[in-house]
Amino acid sequence: MQEKIIEQQLVHSVKHKGGICPKFVSPGYDGMPDRLVLLPHGRIAFVELKAPGKKMRPLQVHRKRQLEALGFPVYCIDNSTQLGGMLDAIQTS
Repeated sequence: MQEKIIEQQLVHSVKHKGGICPKFVSPGYDGMPDRLVLLPHGRIAFVELKAPGKKMRPLQVHRKRQLEALGFPVYCIDNSTQLGGMLDAIQTS
């Protein structure tokens, strides 16, 4: 499965839960996650999408740690089967 397909499924799943999932672009600040997940009741998380079996680059891992140190959840998704559990975790956080 391609990363693009997983990304489309993420956007659809977030919309189904009443949220939005904008593409996150940060010019001049490389390594930021691909998408923001914004769910009802102020729930927010960052999501890095990867093709199945692919890992984050070192800079992406660094940005993930920076965001987590600020208190934001950051997920790396490489399989659409991970989406439901991730969204449940965001909603209950």
